[in-house]
Order: sequence, then structure tokens, then C-alpha cells
Amino acid sequence: MLRLCRAVAVIALSTIATLFLGACSSSPSSPSTGSNLTIMLKDSPFSDAKALLVTFSEVSAHVSGSGGFNALPFSGGATTRTCDLKKLAAATDILGTGTLAQGHYTQIRLVVTSAVLYFDNASSGPACAASIPVPAGRSADVSVSSGDVKLNREFDVTASGATTITVDFDGDQSIHLQGNGQYNMSPVIAVVSVQ
Repeated sequence: MLRLCRAVAVIALSTIATLFLGACSSSPSSPSTGSNLTIMLKDSPFSDAKALLVTFSEVSAHVSGSGGFNALPFSGGATTRTCDLKKLAAATDILGTGTLAQGHYTQIRLVVTSAVLYFDNASSGPACAASIPVPAGRSADVSVSSGDVKLNREFDVTASGATTITVDFDGDQSIHLQGNGQYNMSPVIAVVSVQ
């Protein structure tokens, strides 16, 4: 009889322990859902040129706490996205878009890798694309001093809807003609709206 009581007690304790450990598991019973975040770009263009092609290598959003930056993919899986800022003076175009996990975000980061001014002709094609055909005529490379731009703007991603953030790249404030005849860029970009 004593053996039977011990066996029942062991089985009961094993069952309780299994139920307890299952209830305390850190794995959620359903995955955390997120929503779509789209970063739109517009411009106050550099007025001394017909085209200003700026290439971005990264668009990302920073999760509050220790979440780090989450990259937003470029259209078509491209590794970079080039925009003619002159075409964005009266329009906007998508810079990056993707699904992010629900949460509180504190920053948008844009990484500008290159810029070129074209003085004689406007570019052809869309305002933003994986690559834009180079306009004919005179051009000048623009040295990008620090292309890593962090925009401090808090926003929440919820499962209830998409978020669109519009940023304004100010070409006139960003590009400077140096005394040696070379152009330098320190990107001046501001968040215009979060919807």
C-alpha cells in the first residue's frame, strides 16, 4: 500500500510540475503581431541644380529599450535607393517600407552614401528607384561628411493600422559650396508628419 501511495504521489507531483512549468513559459501563446511602417521622402531642393541624385543605403527604425534598429527594406529587395530630390519638391515617394513588430519606437535612421549634382538637365524616370539614369551635361560629386542621420521622433506600431512617416530632406540647407570649388553635404532632414 505504501508503494502505491508513493507512486500516486510521484505521478501527481510530476503532473503539477509539468502544468506549472508550462504556465510559466516565456513563449507567448500567439506571436506578437505588427503593422506596416512606410517612410515617405519629400524635399526642399537644392536650387542651383536641375537634378540632385542622393543614394540611401539604409532606412531603419529604433525600438525603445534594447531592441536596436530594425531595417525597412527598399522596394524590390534593392540594397540601395536613389532619389532625385528635385522631383520631390511638390511630391513624395516611398523611401522604405516594411512590417515592424508592435512596440514603441524612438528614432528613424537614414544612411546617405552618395550624392551628385547635375546642372544642365533633369533626370528621367521616377523620383526614387533602385537606380536612376544619369542626366547628360555638367555634374559635380558631393562629398557626404556624415551620412548617418538619426531623427528623434517617437511613434508606436500597433496591430490596428499602418503608420506613415514623411521626412523632408532640405537640399538647400544640406549642400554647401566650399572655397575650393567642391560641394559638401551634411544632410538636414526633418520629420514632417507621423500618421
